[in-house]
Amino acid sequence: MPTVAALRPYEPGKPIEELQRELGIGEPVKLASNENPLGPSPLAVAAMHAALAEVNRYPDGSCWAVCHKIAAHHGVAADRIFMAGGSVEVLNLLAFLFLRPGLNAVFSEHAFAIYALATAAAGGEAKAVPMKDGFYFDLDAIAAAIDAQTRIVFLDNPTNPAGTIVKRQAWERFLAQVPEHVVIVADEAYFEFVRDTDYPDSLKYHDGNRMIVTLRTFSKIFGLAGVRVGYAVARPELVQLLNKVRQPFNVTSIAQAAVLAGMDDADHVRRTLENNAAGIAYLEREFKRLGIAYVPSHANFILSEVGDGNAVFTRLLALGVIVRPMGAYGWPRHVRISVGLPEENRKLIAALERVISKAP
Repeated sequence: MPTVAALRPYEPGKPIEELQRELGIGEPVKLASNENPLGPSPLAVAAMHAALAEVNRYPDGSCWAVCHKIAAHHGVAADRIFMAGGSVEVLNLLAFLFLRPGLNAVFSEHAFAIYALATAAAGGEAKAVPMKDGFYFDLDAIAAAIDAQTRIVFLDNPTNPAGTIVKRQAWERFLAQVPEHVVIVADEAYFEFVRDTDYPDSLKYHDGNRMIVTLRTFSKIFGLAGVRVGYAVARPELVQLLNKVRQPFNVTSIAQAAVLAGMDDADHVRRTLENNAAGIAYLEREFKRLGIAYVPSHANFILSEVGDGNAVFTRLLALGVIVRPMGAYGWPRHVRISVGLPEENRKLIAALERVISKAP
């Protein structure tokens, strides 16, 4: 299939193990993949250990307990919850369900890379809309790009990799412009980190008529990226369609145990938010001191302009610090830096200062 053959695979953050193999660096710092530097909740770790004794059994394919726990948390019916092996699985399934040659998906040109990949893999046309003011979604332009062949609009809020947000008035104006046949995918992987009171939680706009799919993940604030688990909240008929095309047993028993326990650990969430707020404040202060331009972030990472992003990425690797170059996202002068533990943030700044001082 030509569209698949032409695809450029998703490029994840460089693994720590790869840097250790290549450069022999003993304890590198990874600030590339927006992971939770505190790790998972101790309650989740204990639950996963306990679940190991039953891994000879297939998991509950319906994720009954997890669906009901999430539904109760959000105050919605359990038949509106779809569990997946990470929210990326939902993105791919939605593209598979609603796109084909002749149909299109609309999203911002600097949005999460998986939107374009999922669209192309399904044979659909990708309509990427320019951002405004460099780093902000232009919802009016996105709405204007929708036509009779549009089936999906992908919106990540907060945006990845910019870290900016769509605010309430723009979101509500956008909803009023979108035809009812279009599936609006509100990808809110980082919503727990947002503190702006003007942020529109898309769950509050599920009115039973509009086809909004809200995506959430346990990879970020809950620190469970390694077990791959996320979910969608949608109308029951959309959930039924997703369940028809997902793989059986798509969420492991280990992941389900981790979610059930981790959701109860409010202290872990609190400490994660405190670490993130302090880390963002520290990095912003240091970037200003070093004269590095950055985009104010509502997530757990900061997009910063460093000149030649790939060169800075490579030089930082030699100093044992992994960040994410943004050339693949159309920002070759930028790197995306995840918030780490205080000592990891300090190591980053020390390394960045060395790299910048030697730059031509």
